[in-house]
Amino acid sequence: MNISENTEAIRNLLTRSRTVAVVGCSPDPRRDSHDVAAYLIAAGYAVFPVNPAVGTLLGRPCYPDLRSIPEAIDIVDIFRRPEHVPAIVEQALVVGAKAIWMQLGVGHAEAAAQAAQSGLDVVVEKCIKVAHRVLRIPRR
Repeated sequence: MNISENTEAIRNLLTRSRTVAVVGCSPDPRRDSHDVAAYLIAAGYAVFPVNPAVGTLLGRPCYPDLRSIPEAIDIVDIFRRPEHVPAIVEQALVVGAKAIWMQLGVGHAEAAAQAAQSGLDVVVEKCIKVAHRVLRIPRR
C-alpha cells in the first residue's frame, strides 16, 4: 500500500522495522545516501549498504545487490535514478522485503504500484531521515 501521505502508517513502519538496505549507498560522506545510512545506524537500525563497487561502507560489509544480504530486510531505501527502480523493486519482492522507500527524486509510479500491489508498504519522494526526525521515532 502506498503510505506516502499517511503519517501514522510511516510512523508504524519506522517503529516496527529493524533492518534497512540502502541501495545506492555512496562511500562519499558528502552524498545524501551516505549521510542517511550513517543516521540510520546511529538511530539503531541494522543497515546494509548496497553498492557493487564498494567492499565496506560505514564499517559494514557492502553488498552488490539485495539478494546477497544474509538477513531479512524490512525496508529497501532507494538512492538510485528512477530508471533503476523497477529492477530494485523486483529484487525486493524476491527477497521478501516488507517496504520500499523511494528517496526524494527517485519516484517511479509503475514500480511503486507494483510494490504496493504485491503487498509492500511504499513511500515515495520522501527522505527517511527527515521522516524519522520529524516523527521523533525513538532510538532502538
